Amino acid sequence: MTRPPLVMIHGAFVGPWSFDYFREPFEDAGYPVHTPVLRHHDKSQKPPTSLGATSLLDYAADLEAFIKTLDDTPVLVGHSLGGLLAQMLAARGHARALVLLAPCPPWGVLPSTLFEIASAQAMLLTGPLWNQVLKPDYDVAAAHSLDRLSPVERKRVFARFVPESGLATSEIMHWGWDAKRASHVSASAVTCPILCITGEHDKINPPSTMRRVAARYRDCTFEEASGHSHWLLGEVGWEKIAQRSLDWINKTVGAPARKRAKSRR
Repeated sequence: MTRPPLVMIHGAFVGPWSFDYFREPFEDAGYPVHTPVLRHHDKSQKPPTSLGATSLLDYAADLEAFIKTLDDTPVLVGHSLGGLLAQMLAARGHARALVLLAPCPPWGVLPSTLFEIASAQAMLLTGPLWNQVLKPDYDVAAAHSLDRLSPVERKRVFARFVPESGLATSEIMHWGWDAKRASHVSASAVTCPILCITGEHDKINPPSTMRRVAARYRDCTFEEASGHSHWLLGEVGWEKIAQRSLDWINKTVGAPARKRAKSRR
């Protein structure tokens, strides 16, 4: 039986390397796994100043172009920012199933915790985000994203972080001010099945907000990963997250691959 392709979409401040461990069980199961790099996220290249004004729509357009080169409609696996982009692409008809790992919420989903509100307000203190290149901050990453890693592993992972787009960050965190509604996802256009997993201790995209995301879609299974935080791809116990995702994909898209449908406009 031919397995459909899997496209794994990385999050903010990182790159395809974030799936180095996570992708292996899927490849061992026979899935062709692709991990495209978001625009200007290649650590081997110095990011241009234009990164600051790169939109979510730019990231999505690049991914859409890549997906169109595949022979079959893929399963999209997205982490954090990548989870939001996966939702955007699914609404365009580019996914046969979604696995959302602590995904950033789309336009219109209200925050559910004081931490989320305070984080959005704190970002405003850095000045106008829509043209800034945001440098990764170790203290922030250590406290809120990599908090379940050992100190040694935390430093190793953070050393691979890259700058992020201020505009894309603003489109996520301050969506109410975005006239273009870049992060908007038409829930009714997302017809594929979805598995949404978030960590019990995730502060960035907490379970209470993730339940609001899951509730938008007609066929979404929501699960809270006990003991986990935001870095589901590499925390102790990531293998269980990967295996659960793999089992769900096998059950959901276990039929032979079908030809990729034309995207909706």
